[in-house]
Amino acid sequence: MTTFDERESAFENKFAHEAELEFLSESLRNKQIAYWAAEKLGMSTAEAALYAKDLIKADFSEPGPEVVVRKLVADLKDVADEATIRAKMEESLEVARKKVFGDEA
Repeated sequence: MTTFDERESAFENKFAHEAELEFLSESLRNKQIAYWAAEKLGMSTAEAALYAKDLIKADFSEPGPEVVVRKLVADLKDVADEATIRAKMEESLEVARKKVFGDEA
């Protein structure tokens, strides 16, 4: 294997690793935002856990965070507006990235 091949392989491995960490960060964000929403909605702990699972599953239905935003906006229509939800999602993603990536984020 040439030096170029080794470097290419290293970059591919790094990219795959970072993509996996970003996926984990987004999943953790969804879990955090679901528990935040569940608290706003007055759900019990058991209901909140089910709500978090549902929100994480919803995220798999299409690429990007918009499906999560739509679900939260619909569920929290009387409690929080879209701007508040998006801000909380961004905040939750930053926290999740710090947990997942450690000092790298």
